[in-house]
Amino acid sequence: MKDAFRRYPTGVAVITAAGADGPVGLTASSVASVSVDPPALSFSVMGTRSARALLTAPSFVVHLLGARHAGLARAFSRSAGDRFTPDQGWSRLPTGEPILLDAVAALRGERLRLVPVGDATLVVAAVLDVFHGPADRPLIHHSRKFITPEEC
Repeated sequence: MKDAFRRYPTGVAVITAAGADGPVGLTASSVASVSVDPPALSFSVMGTRSARALLTAPSFVVHLLGARHAGLARAFSRSAGDRFTPDQGWSRLPTGEPILLDAVAALRGERLRLVPVGDATLVVAAVLDVFHGPADRPLIHHSRKFITPEEC
């Protein structure tokens, strides 16, 4: 199954929250729109420390990334990657979540359902706020790499 999905290109997001010990975040390629009315999305996470913090946070922000964020996506995909550094452009919302203001879009949400599936958890979330950033070329996750359509 892993090999099959490595061949399937997806968009790239970084999901962040205000954790008990500071900001947390991870890269996800499983973000999907679920409903427009009411606005809802979904994503899945594995059992990492960042994922556990996201699952217990009251709210989080799903950042839809563009090509300019390839380095950021790589950093948040590694457990030892640099995260929330000043040069990455992070700010905080009044509600406490880290937000990347130059993301293509950022969707603040809260969980509606957590569905355990094997070693992952599917999160279904209500979208509370939508922030639009500057347009960019797409960033794609394909064959374990972050690429732009021109590199396909």
